Amino acid sequence: MLNEFKREMMQRYEMSDLGLLHHFLGMGILQTDKGVFIHQSKYAKSLLMKFGLEDCKPVSIPLPTGEKLKKVDGSELADEGLYRKIVGSLLYLTATRPDLMYAASLLSRFMTSPTKKHMGVARRVLRYVQGTLSYDIEYVRNQSTTLVGFCDADWAGSEDDSRSTSGYAFSFGSGAFSWASVKQNTVALSTAEAEYVSAYEATAQTIWLRFVLDDFGEMQSEATPLFCDNMSAISMAKNPVFHQRTRHINRRYHFIREALQEGVINMQFCRSEEQLADIFTKALPKDRFKYLRSKLGVKPVSSLGEAVEN
Repeated sequence: MLNEFKREMMQRYEMSDLGLLHHFLGMGILQTDKGVFIHQSKYAKSLLMKFGLEDCKPVSIPLPTGEKLKKVDGSELADEGLYRKIVGSLLYLTATRPDLMYAASLLSRFMTSPTKKHMGVARRVLRYVQGTLSYDIEYVRNQSTTLVGFCDADWAGSEDDSRSTSGYAFSFGSGAFSWASVKQNTVALSTAEAEYVSAYEATAQTIWLRFVLDDFGEMQSEATPLFCDNMSAISMAKNPVFHQRTRHINRRYHFIREALQEGVINMQFCRSEEQLADIFTKALPKDRFKYLRSKLGVKPVSSLGEAVEN
């Protein structure tokens, strides 16, 4: 069918068959018999050269375990223009590097009047990029076509205003293809509330992704599994009788219940050890970080077979 379509297009229009896709919007594409590997290694290398860190000593994780930053940390102010360029470049790199998402999101909170400590952390993230230049995301062929989501929250993680950080990730058979790490708009009074708000944000993304997949011909006939590691948050979503716990929560967050009733999502419990979205909410220990990074599909190019050339 594809070859017939190409022949018809070449007859109607002046065009050439360039073979398999290798580059698209600044991203590199490697295709193998197993699947597709999408990377930004060329951009990452240019990034290190731009900021004079092409020969820096690499580190194994982007942030020290438990690292939390605040606006006023006692250190001097840094070059705001340079800091913004580094953070902006890191955010662009997250298009194919979900393992950088939390670090880039955390640094982006201090775009105004960054300190030397903030700059030092930003440079550390670049050192992590140096050590993982060959890493990017892999999508494996012939996998399940069921949309699956994970949501998590780090309660009161912000040192400045005690707001929580939400994170979610969605996969479609193999590697993650949609992810986010964002600070919540309100202060949560409990871990359960923080997780409930995170589930709301993941539910909104679920609805949009199901709409997009429907346009692509991959309609989701069953409710999308949304995994959460907090039973209280799941109970709040499924049981509207929990008035004492939820009456103070903004009403707009309660549309999770409507999505549950309409069969759009199916909130399920997962153990904290298997919560993929944990990597988007806090700075993790090395072993935990590497485990979740692999689960998201971020792997070195050496793990692939030989690329398909034709």
